[in-house]
Amino acid sequence: MRLIGTISRGVRCPIIKQGDDLVEIVAKSVIDAAEESGFELRDRDVVGVTESVLARAQGNYASLDQIAADVKTKFPKGVVGLTLPILSRNRFSQILKGISMGVDKIYLVLSYPADEVGNPLITWEQLDEKNVNPYTDVFTEDEFRAVFGEVIHPFTGVDYINYYKELTCGKATIIMANDPREVLKYTKEVITADIHTRFRSKKSLYAAGAEKVLGIDEILTESVNGSGFHPQYGLLGSNLATDTTVKLFPKDCQEFVEKTQVRFKELCGKTIEVMIYGDGAFKDPVGGIWELADPVVSPGFTSGLEGTPNEIKLKYLADNAIGDKAGKEAGEAIKEMIKNKQDNLVNSMASQGTTPRRLTDLLGSLCDLTSGSGDKGTPIILVQGYFDTFADK
Repeated sequence: MRLIGTISRGVRCPIIKQGDDLVEIVAKSVIDAAEESGFELRDRDVVGVTESVLARAQGNYASLDQIAADVKTKFPKGVVGLTLPILSRNRFSQILKGISMGVDKIYLVLSYPADEVGNPLITWEQLDEKNVNPYTDVFTEDEFRAVFGEVIHPFTGVDYINYYKELTCGKATIIMANDPREVLKYTKEVITADIHTRFRSKKSLYAAGAEKVLGIDEILTESVNGSGFHPQYGLLGSNLATDTTVKLFPKDCQEFVEKTQVRFKELCGKTIEVMIYGDGAFKDPVGGIWELADPVVSPGFTSGLEGTPNEIKLKYLADNAIGDKAGKEAGEAIKEMIKNKQDNLVNSMASQGTTPRRLTDLLGSLCDLTSGSGDKGTPIILVQGYFDTFADK
């Protein structure tokens, strides 16, 4: 039998710029890599393309002035609450600057002890020492400082309370709380900045008497003064591009992956599954940071990547289903069980312990970890053998 299972390879390609034909670049880069390294492409191989290069090829950028113009139009009174943003120079600093340029006053609610994705201001141990309950206790900035003092992020060395205040040029009043409704004591017009809890936040704010609530996913949902935009996610999923611009989440992802799949078929005769991936959806067990600041792991993927794994837990079979069989006989018995497994193993004891996540979330995490976020230069990932089983030859 084949002794190698799943393989994940980072594929290098030219530096992508606005207007490039990314479909052609991706297909040819993967095929050239296979020829250079001496391996063959197979049906059901998976090619992941990072969202960043698709957005760059599309030219999906916006300036701080364009963000400010949209905010000013949507909040003409000039006073807004801004609730529960993540603590990130890359992800939120430019958004905050753009919003502050479009208003006169911001009431900024920061969560503690950490933000939504785990970036810490303080530790849970500090909360215990000070007898603070983060679910009920609310602080002004001065009150928070009086209890906890200086709050320096352990990895970046940044005091995010000071940093975010400076970005607004003095327009922000800081409130430390985990309930977005606290901002309604100051203003009835709110921009929610949380990511995965944004629908609940909007609903709770309206139920508590808010007059207008928009998420950052509702800023730049259409072009403003020639800007890029995203009709579904707005500013959500954007990244710092320059000192005055952000790169937005890519649009038309489904169209891109389907065209790329067709191009692979034309060039190499194989049915390659294609997906766009952003942040992977995994948590750092030491730093506590959950790697998912994008609204979804994969905003576009071909049909062969729909669904969840339907796998039997090999360890369960080895411990429970083969009796005294050993060696080759045990292997053959397990292969037969895999070949004859049910089409739907939900709630089956034999599948318990397998990872209950969508295929695109699992593959997106694998792609993100393979490509990294630094200088590897591999924005294309080729995954082979992902759908193989122990029973395949």
